[in-house]
Amino acid sequence: MERPYARRWWALGVLCLSLLIIVMANTALTVAAPDMTKDLGLTSSDLQWVIDGYTVPYAALMLLLGAIGDKYSRRGALVLGLVVFGGGAVAGSLVGSSAGVITARAVMGVGAAMIMPATLSLLAATFPRAERAKAIVLWTATAGLAIAAGPLVAGALLENHGWASTFLINVPIAALAIIGAFVLVPPSKAHHHGRIDYVGGLLSVVWIGALVYMIIQGPHFGWDAKALGAAAVAAVGLVAFVVWELRCPRPVLDVRRYLDRGFAGSNLAVALFFLAVFGAFYYLTQHLQFVLGYTPLETGVRMLPLAGAVFVGSALTGLLTPRLGMKVTVTAGMVAGTVALALLTQVDASSTYSVFVAPLVILGLAIGLALSPCTDAIMGAFPESELGVGGAVNDTSLELGGSLGIAILGSVLAGSYSSHLADAVGGKLPADALSAAQDSVGAGLVVAQKVGAQAGPQQAQALVRAVDSAFSDAVAHTSLIGAVILGAGTVLVAVLLPGRRRRAAAKAESAEVKTPVSQAG
Repeated sequence: MERPYARRWWALGVLCLSLLIIVMANTALTVAAPDMTKDLGLTSSDLQWVIDGYTVPYAALMLLLGAIGDKYSRRGALVLGLVVFGGGAVAGSLVGSSAGVITARAVMGVGAAMIMPATLSLLAATFPRAERAKAIVLWTATAGLAIAAGPLVAGALLENHGWASTFLINVPIAALAIIGAFVLVPPSKAHHHGRIDYVGGLLSVVWIGALVYMIIQGPHFGWDAKALGAAAVAAVGLVAFVVWELRCPRPVLDVRRYLDRGFAGSNLAVALFFLAVFGAFYYLTQHLQFVLGYTPLETGVRMLPLAGAVFVGSALTGLLTPRLGMKVTVTAGMVAGTVALALLTQVDASSTYSVFVAPLVILGLAIGLALSPCTDAIMGAFPESELGVGGAVNDTSLELGGSLGIAILGSVLAGSYSSHLADAVGGKLPADALSAAQDSVGAGLVVAQKVGAQAGPQQAQALVRAVDSAFSDAVAHTSLIGAVILGAGTVLVAVLLPGRRRRAAAKAESAEVKTPVSQAG
């Protein structure tokens, strides 16, 4: 088009709506999980795979599906993804077994793998370069809103409806987004796109899928043959992928881009940040429900300071990044995230909700400050013909970081809780009761109810206090580990990201290289 698309801001609303439901699909489930566990009789292993059955296809397929969308139709990929996602949501609400829910969640993950890169590629294709950073700020703010809105929406539904309603809420939103895509989002595909590198794409599916499976299986269920086998497949697959991409004349992803410090630093920042955010979200929602005793709806309401702070942080980055450069805003955001986790180390059994307000606000501000500049930098590294791949790279870093956060910090949390509980009640409970109580904070409270029925309310209350104390101590310990990881990562990212002068020179050089291609288009 000779001039910018007139309805581009309306189109952005459709893209943000599509992004909203695929992020909420994970965060809402954390609140619905207790009801689902009771209704379907899920084991801890079943519940883990209900959550992560979505993650494996979502992370593994994005790169290949992003490239296919670039070649054939980005809007088509968005619409097809919404159809698949909505179909999986309907199926998830109707099934009555753990296997059925896991399968439905996997189907939703396939849909999300089409939607996520399509939202970013359509955004980049629809907005002129001068406005793209502002649009990405709103896209990032939507992701932050979805993190906090998921528990709120799920909690409101669970007040009067069963867990199936948390699946069905996605259906009308997906239908609205499909209509909006046809009416408001312009069709888009690469002007010049050769044959798709299906070999590289399939290798990416293998190594990313195996890596995510290993991240989930090993820390949660032990380093058995499955986890070690997945690790071996991921390592071999990654080496094969890199070798093939270096030799392929038209690779699905030019891995040489990772030699650029700004590109590598931006991807590392996204991964580290979502490691911290998803890991913290995983244990904060449990603490609010199980230790402080809030209902799902009350838990969702109390996560709202995070969402509001994301919008404030996003507004700040829109003002500060052009003046100070992305290195300053990204580093400041990561430092703020580290501070938020450090504040959570003060949590103990006597802590009230007020202790969590400041960390939630600071973490929200950090998300807004850090993520938009990184996403803008990643998308800016790709030519017009590879915008879908660029979106997939950004989103794969995000998803791998989130998976690592839940796996690493979730594993630390479980180990710390189990150890603290054993120290507190070891020898006072039968071995089988202690083992059951150590499984999770929810299981510990269930054991306390059984103890109360057998030994009386005083013993039950003593065990409840021990469970609350053990979990609170585990939250503090896990937050410390998260702060150390994010703090160390902040130093590395600050070293990698270029300053304003170096970045300006790199952009000028990139523009000289891309100009002939742009004119040819």
